[in-house]
Amino acid sequence: MKLLRNYGLSVVLAILFLVSWLLQSTTGWVQFAAEQQSHGQQAQLFGPDGYFWAWMQATFENWQSEFLQLFTMVVLVSFLIHRGSQQSKDSDEELRAQLDEIEERIVRIEQATAGRGKA
Repeated sequence: MKLLRNYGLSVVLAILFLVSWLLQSTTGWVQFAAEQQSHGQQAQLFGPDGYFWAWMQATFENWQSEFLQLFTMVVLVSFLIHRGSQQSKDSDEELRAQLDEIEERIVRIEQATAGRGKA
């Protein structure tokens, strides 16, 4: 149970990945076997016309798509911003400007209060 508490996200994502990959493999095999049967051939797992090659192609196309999407997002995020988001530099700059303004007001109030105390 400590494993799930400490690494729950990783465990769940790994299970989801394996289940989806198993489903892709199973449904791909059913489709491949149906195509082979429609051509009057027997479905084979390995060999020059085996399912292994179609499975590898589908797997790498999916992974290529995901990595391309992730890479594109990383590149775009490093150059572009969404104003007001937590990652946006403008939010930090605006917050700093507000803090500076508050500090200036506090100093003016303290100076005004100190000036009245002397009189």
